[in-house]
Amino acid sequence: MDEPIIVNLDSSWTIIVAVIVLYAGRFATSHIRFLREFNIPEAVSGGILCSVVVAIVFSMSNHQITFDLTLRDTLLLVFFSTIGLSAKFRTLLAGGKALALLVVCSIGFLILQDVAGIAVAMSFGQHPAYGLISGSIAFAGGHGSAISYGQLAAEQGLPGALELGMASATFGLIAGGLIGGPIARRLMSGHNLSGEIKNQAFVPGPDETSDPGPVTLNGMLDSIFALAICIAAGAAVNEWYTQRSEIPLPGFLTAMFVGIVITNCLDVLKIDLHKASISLCSDVSLQLFLAMSLMSLQLWSLQGAFGYLLIILLTQIAVMVLFALYVVFPAMGRDYDAAVIAAGFSGLGLGATPVGIANMHAVTEKYGASQKAFLVVPLVGAFFLDIANAVIIQGFLATPLFRNAAG
Repeated sequence: MDEPIIVNLDSSWTIIVAVIVLYAGRFATSHIRFLREFNIPEAVSGGILCSVVVAIVFSMSNHQITFDLTLRDTLLLVFFSTIGLSAKFRTLLAGGKALALLVVCSIGFLILQDVAGIAVAMSFGQHPAYGLISGSIAFAGGHGSAISYGQLAAEQGLPGALELGMASATFGLIAGGLIGGPIARRLMSGHNLSGEIKNQAFVPGPDETSDPGPVTLNGMLDSIFALAICIAAGAAVNEWYTQRSEIPLPGFLTAMFVGIVITNCLDVLKIDLHKASISLCSDVSLQLFLAMSLMSLQLWSLQGAFGYLLIILLTQIAVMVLFALYVVFPAMGRDYDAAVIAAGFSGLGLGATPVGIANMHAVTEKYGASQKAFLVVPLVGAFFLDIANAVIIQGFLATPLFRNAAG
């Protein structure tokens, strides 16, 4: 086959396409009953549709459309900054037990996810390391983890490890956005649960006892100023920490922590940021981030190992669904917050933290707000999950199973 003709869309066209993708997702959700009833995020449905169109264009004309995703990284920082600016210590302390329990659940899930991946790999006669790649490395760890470990595995004589990791992470990103809504729907219908509908519009973590008021120019300017401080100070803290530690922190985590410091300092001074403006910035940044991530997927790169990928994906989805229903939901208290957390955890464990949050956003927009879920799940996904995942992966690699296979 001839070399593909690359069509590069710059950042301006990328954002234009992302907006069109969101409108396409809204149209699809409003006209397709399945998407509407199972709370599929509009960015997920629109993004998948766009990636399918891009794949068709590539297969028919050999034109490969690529997007400039520089703005996407900034949108991720903006979104997590809004999480931090909505997190007050009194609310975090109230959810302390839930946070600890979800961390324990996450550790158990990561181990189970890796065991499932290794079992599938060995049943296909493959090296068990491929099971780790298609386990927590790619699914819970996401594309960044898949690239790092995949390249290392390829250098040590495991061909196709990088491609397998990227494909697994891609499928996981899609699957994580698709199953969260159905999980929440089953839990709420089966246990007769419901939130407070009047509070559904302001997430994450609003102060639900006061009137947020309309979005104003001054409120937006104050919010944008606070977000700029979070991003700039977060980058400075991240660079300082990286120079002094062997374990790097993701940039969005330090931005979120700066936001937590800012909002709690303002809380002591009895100064409130405008909730409606922060919420609007949160929603816009998250939806655009997801749209850009999904519309840029190169689906044609997944066709080589479709059979194995299908088996591993179905296995990991089954593990995730059962774990969310029968471990996460009971551990979190079997209430409405627990159902929202289970939906978020499904996106977290298969895709990425923003996917889990998008799941929760879709659920709370329909059924009512959940402060607890929007504080606990991002903290687990942004910090605890990555650390636990790294430790667990190294633990598996140190077992006789991997040493014998390597020998």
